[in-house]
Amino acid sequence: MINVISPINQLGYGIVGLNIVKSLHELMDISLWPIGQPSVTSQEDANLVSGLIDSGQLPDFDAPCLRIWHQHDMSQFVGRGLRVGMPIFELDDFNRVEKHHLSNLDRVVVCSEWAKQVVYDTIKHNNIHVVQLGVDTDIFKPCETLEGSTTTFFNCGKWEVRKGHDILFKAFDEAFSLDDDVELWMMCQNPFNSESEEEEWRNLYKGAKMGSKIKLIDRVESQEEVYNIMSKADCGVFPSRGEGWNLELLEMMACGKNVIATNYSAHTEFCNEDNSILIECQETEPAYDGKWFHGKCGSWAKVGEKQITDLSDAMRDIFEQKTNGRLSVNTQGIKTAKSLSWNSTALKILESLK
Repeated sequence: MINVISPINQLGYGIVGLNIVKSLHELMDISLWPIGQPSVTSQEDANLVSGLIDSGQLPDFDAPCLRIWHQHDMSQFVGRGLRVGMPIFELDDFNRVEKHHLSNLDRVVVCSEWAKQVVYDTIKHNNIHVVQLGVDTDIFKPCETLEGSTTTFFNCGKWEVRKGHDILFKAFDEAFSLDDDVELWMMCQNPFNSESEEEEWRNLYKGAKMGSKIKLIDRVESQEEVYNIMSKADCGVFPSRGEGWNLELLEMMACGKNVIATNYSAHTEFCNEDNSILIECQETEPAYDGKWFHGKCGSWAKVGEKQITDLSDAMRDIFEQKTNGRLSVNTQGIKTAKSLSWNSTALKILESLK
């Protein structure tokens, strides 16, 4: 038996929580305590979640408890068993509250070796376990190389400076002219932004030199709908300054799509020179965006003019491959994705509890 506390919804933590809960349920009995109102997109998932919540009415108070949530909120657990925290974080340091909460966990589960090193360096915890997240390859299946002349780049992830959205349109402008048969699709609605903040982001892209070649896509409700969009793109582009994992990047790999990403933070757990075009970031800088990060604790990759040019060159290379009929399926990305199943995630979580 294991008690699980996690969001269950279509945001980052919620998708991770749902897939881990489903995979753990196939291996053993679990009880679920959702953070917030559960939101799923199928009746099958709704029935499963409802049943697991009902199991929490008679919990095993001696069972371990896994909390999948932010590192600053690791105080509430079920029962008296092992307290296992699974935070997904993007920076290389923690503030005083985060250190206090993480230090008092019995076990810390993280997604990558990068994250493990951050936890060890900051709080010297002696029980840290790396458990890579997964991808549902029943949904995100390999696609054939797309026919047609247009080269389509795709980015998915809520509007943030952290995700490089402040520079991606600049690289797109630098790489192409309006005569090029190319498009950039941005599915980046951020439910935590005000409407004015959303409008500011949209205007950056609409007002770019290549604005007429940029398509802003509304957030969709299900993973199947995400796949349908990804399957129509040629290349995923993720110029992030810091990531806790980057599910969308791995999902693009699972689809067999070429991907461009910064060579920094948690997605280095599955990105390498064989399956990705990597943008090198030689320096870090205090994380600051004026909204979520205020430069007081933790750093992320420094993305400057060189990285923008490298990103532009990488996008141009993908465009030329597609135009010349040489763009191939990312077979190494598919291989990587197959090795990272949610079942494997669940098994490694159970190993961490021994």
